[in-house]
Amino acid sequence: MKICSYICTSFNNSNMIDLTQMEQAAYTLKAISNGTRLCVISLLAEKEELNVSEIGEKLQCEQSLLSHHLTDMRAKGILNCRREGKNCFYSLKNKQITKILDCIKSCACV
Repeated sequence: MKICSYICTSFNNSNMIDLTQMEQAAYTLKAISNGTRLCVISLLAEKEELNVSEIGEKLQCEQSLLSHHLTDMRAKGILNCRREGKNCFYSLKNKQITKILDCIKSCACV
């Protein structure tokens, strides 16, 4: 048995996160573990919706690189995308993800 499975199943504590929740958290953290991606989340927390050009302008990021990040974040369930003509407008799928930014800001490591 993996140590993680042991820890998750050995304690009957309602404050413990079960293995499935830990795996989902790890998946989400991996999906956003990049400075540009964290900045995208921060921008979309302030503005409900932005298109690629607006995000790129604010982040001073190449559109091709930014599009790669946005596409991956969308595929992993972090972002929504709404098409309007040739533009894609991005928004946060779940605004609770901004709590991760709050945690980072309050951490002594930043």
